[in-house]
Amino acid sequence: MDMLIGEYSNTMDDKGRIQFPAKLRSILNQDSLVITQGLDHCLMLFTTEEWKILAGKMVGKSSIFDNQKRLVMRRFIAPAQSVDFDKSGRLSIPQSLRDYASLNLGGECIIFGMDKYMELWDAAVFRKFDEDSAPSVQEAIESMRDILL
Repeated sequence: MDMLIGEYSNTMDDKGRIQFPAKLRSILNQDSLVITQGLDHCLMLFTTEEWKILAGKMVGKSSIFDNQKRLVMRRFIAPAQSVDFDKSGRLSIPQSLRDYASLNLGGECIIFGMDKYMELWDAAVFRKFDEDSAPSVQEAIESMRDILL
């Protein structure tokens, strides 16, 4: 599968659906995605194959007796839902996930392709996050110097 990259602006309709970008849809070549709570109050979208790999690693390395791992599994695995594309290429985002990510009916959204997964943000929430995290970007980039060079 090609890399899932790019930034795509969109609007959530009054039924909680988002038109999925045709470019990403052609790369995915799938009828559904797994959507879950992400970090920083966005949603993370995975192909079924990528989800199985990631969830398998998390569950395989976890113990029900480890409090921190249970917390991560409750936040990440438990809310995950498989969502089918409709005939028009839209995804209906479940209410619980819309609430988590502050996605509003009729509101502006942004989809980011992040190589093996995608993020779905409410545009205003992302702009605030981007503004608040701007001072840390240089430090974050520098922390990856061993990887990048």
